[in-house]
Amino acid sequence: MFSSAFLVACLAAVAYGTPMARNMQVHETRQSIPSAFKLVGPAAPDTMLDLRIALVQGDMAGLEKALMDVSDPASPLKGQFLSKEQVEAFVAPKQETVDAVTAFLKENGIEATTSSPAGDWLSFSIPVSKANAVFDAEFSVFNHTPTGTTSVRTLAYSIPADLVGKLDFVHPTTVFAQPFSGRVFNFVPARTANKPAPAVNLTSDAVPASCATTITPACLQALYGIPATLATTQSNKLGVSGFIEQFANQQDLRTFLTNFRPDLPSTTTFTTQTLDGGSNPQQLGEAGIEADLDTQYTVGIASGVPTVFISVGERNRDGVNGFLDIINTLLGESAPPQVLSTSYGFDEPDLPTSIANNLCNAYMQLGARGTSILFSSGDGGVSGSQSQSCTTFIPTFPSGCPFVTSVGATTGIGPETAADFSGGGFSNIFAQPSFQSGAVSTFLNALGRTNAGKFNAAGRGFPDISAQGENVEIVFQGQFGTVAGTSCSCPITASTIALLNDELAAQGKPALGFLNPFLYSAAGTAALTDVTSGSNPGCNTNGFTARAGWDPVTGLGTPNFAKLRTAVGL
Repeated sequence: MFSSAFLVACLAAVAYGTPMARNMQVHETRQSIPSAFKLVGPAAPDTMLDLRIALVQGDMAGLEKALMDVSDPASPLKGQFLSKEQVEAFVAPKQETVDAVTAFLKENGIEATTSSPAGDWLSFSIPVSKANAVFDAEFSVFNHTPTGTTSVRTLAYSIPADLVGKLDFVHPTTVFAQPFSGRVFNFVPARTANKPAPAVNLTSDAVPASCATTITPACLQALYGIPATLATTQSNKLGVSGFIEQFANQQDLRTFLTNFRPDLPSTTTFTTQTLDGGSNPQQLGEAGIEADLDTQYTVGIASGVPTVFISVGERNRDGVNGFLDIINTLLGESAPPQVLSTSYGFDEPDLPTSIANNLCNAYMQLGARGTSILFSSGDGGVSGSQSQSCTTFIPTFPSGCPFVTSVGATTGIGPETAADFSGGGFSNIFAQPSFQSGAVSTFLNALGRTNAGKFNAAGRGFPDISAQGENVEIVFQGQFGTVAGTSCSCPITASTIALLNDELAAQGKPALGFLNPFLYSAAGTAALTDVTSGSNPGCNTNGFTARAGWDPVTGLGTPNFAKLRTAVGL
C-alpha cells in the first residue's frame, strides 16, 4: 500500500507543475492501487515509456444507434452491417481535435503516430523524465506481487485545460490491470492418449448417461442439438483469442478429434494469426491448457467452420495485456471473423473508467461490422474473475460492456443447473441497456432486498447466456483430463453461433452480428433453455440464485439449436 506522504506528493506534483506554461488541470487520478500491487519507487528518469493518447471520438451515439439498427430483429436494417469505412467515419475525431493535441505534443518535442484504424489513438515513446514534466505526473515502478512482474504507472496526471473535450486520456497511466496468470484449472487426468474414448451414439436424441460426469462433444451435440454436419461456407470465420503465451497444440487437437470427432476429415484444424510478437510453437510441452481447450471446443464443435487462433504476444504495450491491440487489429481488417471467442478478462475495478469505456466502444465498432463478440463471465461467482475476499460484489470486464455477449456456466444434465463459480452480477461502469431492462427488472423485483447495497442494481447485468462449464474433457500435452470454468462455456457457445452463421451464409443471409438484442427478444429467449436452479456464491454471501427468466448466474439459459435455427429465420 502507499504511504499517505507518497499520495500527497503525487497529487501535489500534479497540482503545482506547469510544463510549457500551459494552464494544466488534473485529468485522471486514483487514491490507491489494487492490493496485489506494491510500490517499488520512482521510475528511473531515462526509462522509456510507450504511451498512447486516446482522442475524443467523433459520433459514438450515432454509431450506437447504427449498431442497434443492424442488430435489432425488429429493425428493417437488421443485418445491413456497416463497412470498415462507415464505422471509421463515426469514430474519427474532429480535425480540430487532432490538430490541437498534435500541436501540444509538438510543443513538447513529441512526434506521435496514429495507431488505430479510425485515427482515435496516437502513440509515442518518451523517457520518464519528459513524461513527468509534460503531464505533471510522477511515474513510479510497481510490482505485481503474485507474478513478480513490474510496470511503470502514475497515480495522477494533468493535461492542458484547453484540451479537455479533445484529449480523452493518456494511457497507460493510472491503469493497474492484473497480469494474466492463466486460469486456475483443476486438470483431472482421465486416461492416456492411446486409450479410446467411451462409445456414444451420435445419432441418438438421448443424452448419454456418461455426460453426467464428463462432457464431450457428443454430450453437447445431444444436450443442445448441435449438428455434426460439416459447414459449407468458407467465408464464415470463427476467431479464438490467445494471450500470455498460451499455445494451441495441433497434436493435442488431432488426438482430441480422433477420439471425439472421428467423423471429421483428418485435415480438420485451425490457422494461426499473430500480433505483438505472438507465436504458436508446436512442441507438445509448450501446449497451453487454455489454448488447447479453446481450440478443441471450437474446431471440435463448429464442424468445418474456418477457425483462426489469434496469438497475442508479450510485446504488447497497451496496458491491458493486448486487449486493445487485438481489437484494433481486427478493426483494421477488411473481413474480420464473424464470431470472436475470448476466455480471458479482468475484474472491473482494475480498469479506469476511461480505458474500459474505450474498449467497450471498440467492441461496439466491431459489432457494427457484423461480429458476434463473446467473453467468459468469470469464475469467481459474484467475487469476480476468480474467487477472492470481498465485501461488495465484483463485476468483471468486458462482461459488463453491453456490446459483448457474456457467457456463464452450467453443470449437470438432468436438468442443467448453474455452476457455482459462474461469474455474474452488475457493472459499476456501464448502465443497464434498454434491450435487457425488462428481463433484469423482473429478476430484481423477485430478488427484493437480498444483498442490497452489495451491487449496482442500475448497472448492465451479466451473463447473457450460458453453457456447460464443468467436467469438460480435453487433451492437454498428450493426456486426457477434465477442466472447469466459463472458459469452457464461451467457445462452446461461440461455436453454436458460428454454425448458425454458416447456415445463414449458405442461404445468402447475413451473419447474426451483435447478439444481445436478438437474445433478449421474445423469439431469442424462447430459443434458449431456462436454467432455474443453482447459485454463484462469493463475498461471504450465497450470491445470486438462478430463477425463471434472466438471472445474473446463467443469463437467459443455454442454447437449443433447433429453436435457434427457427428464431433466426432458417
